Amino acid sequence: MSFNIALSGVNAAQRDLDTTANNIANVNTVGFKQSRAEFGDVYATSLLAGSRTKVGDGVLTQEVAQQFTQGSLQFTESALDLAISGNGFFAMAPDLSSRDFSYTRAGMFKLNSDNYIVNSGGQHLLGFPVNADGTSASVASSTMIPIRVPDSSGAPQATTEVDMKMNLPAGAVGLDPAQFDPADQLSYHAKTSITVYDSLGDSHVQTFYFIKDGTVGPAPANPNQWVMVTAVEDQLVNIEPAVAGDPIVNTAGTATGNAVNAARLEFNSGGEFIGIFAADGAATSDFKLETEALGGILTNGADQAQTLKIDFNFSTGPQTPEEPTQYADPFVATTLSQDGLPVGRLTGIEINKDGLVLAKYSNGTFDPVARIGLIRFANEQGLTQQSNTQWKESILSGEALAGEATTGTYGDINSQALESANVNLTTELIDMIVAQRNFQANSRALEVNNQLNQTVLNIR
Repeated sequence: MSFNIALSGVNAAQRDLDTTANNIANVNTVGFKQSRAEFGDVYATSLLAGSRTKVGDGVLTQEVAQQFTQGSLQFTESALDLAISGNGFFAMAPDLSSRDFSYTRAGMFKLNSDNYIVNSGGQHLLGFPVNADGTSASVASSTMIPIRVPDSSGAPQATTEVDMKMNLPAGAVGLDPAQFDPADQLSYHAKTSITVYDSLGDSHVQTFYFIKDGTVGPAPANPNQWVMVTAVEDQLVNIEPAVAGDPIVNTAGTATGNAVNAARLEFNSGGEFIGIFAADGAATSDFKLETEALGGILTNGADQAQTLKIDFNFSTGPQTPEEPTQYADPFVATTLSQDGLPVGRLTGIEINKDGLVLAKYSNGTFDPVARIGLIRFANEQGLTQQSNTQWKESILSGEALAGEATTGTYGDINSQALESANVNLTTELIDMIVAQRNFQANSRALEVNNQLNQTVLNIR
């Protein structure tokens, strides 16, 4: 019997050494989880046996249990290197149509030839479909699909509004707006331009001309009045109030035969902006102007009904720095922006902590592609281990539960990072020494048993 007891001890020590050696071998394996050999004593007896004098039958390896503690994060330069900080696994599928999922913490991903996100073994990373605003369309493992980054261009966006704030020089000598000629720099005081976009993403230059009215303008007389004329692609464009019922405030350029409806801006004696000076002598309360339709200018097949709103952000409250001013300073456009976008090309990928995958385009837009799904289990140690730091669902692990990162008990997803193995090399080396000593001690027990048997056999 003592032979079997010592032999079980040798086997247990060997299993402990094997487990420790495997941990040490994978100390640099991304996403690896260390294992621990767990043992139990063997004690067999019967109803009539004397349990008080029973010695025991040795030791048995009960389980090689994996330890799913968090590994440290190592940071990289690749946006597709992902690390989970907290609870959860990435879900992987061997091909596009397979539902035979495996689960991993190793986040070394890349794009394959079809722009799908895969690991080094060609398995596809799975995620949830998302709506246009980035919200998940469904959060269930049955709806998870392989994530593909589109290689198409970012859609253009037609300009609808131009936001402009500027200072007009108070000391400018007044001119006659009726003599305005865009080709004659002496017929206006200042100009500024901005690039706007049509519905096809083609760019067009919109220019604004500013003329201080030296003819005083309509009553009540105010010397602090300016006329603004605009042109698109060097073609003058009529300006109309954006609110129905507001008057058309001025006509400029009649001397050149190119009469155009223009906007009249009024300031008080302190250089503060009042608004549009209307023909009836009152300032309008809303100062969002709008150009006429650009159909005569857009000849490339773009939307012929496109108009451009001009917003000076006029407020009836206290003067703010965002409103136009007329101070004793040179002309300067402090804000000049528009909301259109040209056609974009794919320039990069960004992944948020909640797993949202965004395609970044050269026109500054971000399109949501998918949301990386995370999987958790009631009993992680019950998972069936596979090669390449992957696991499979089992009866002991419980059912796979899908969810979004940063919600509930699911962890965060860190882009440009990898989770290192959770192996403590110093501890493993000490465990190896202890297992070696146990192996030697049990081997010695076998040797002593052999010597005792030899002594018995040599009795004459």
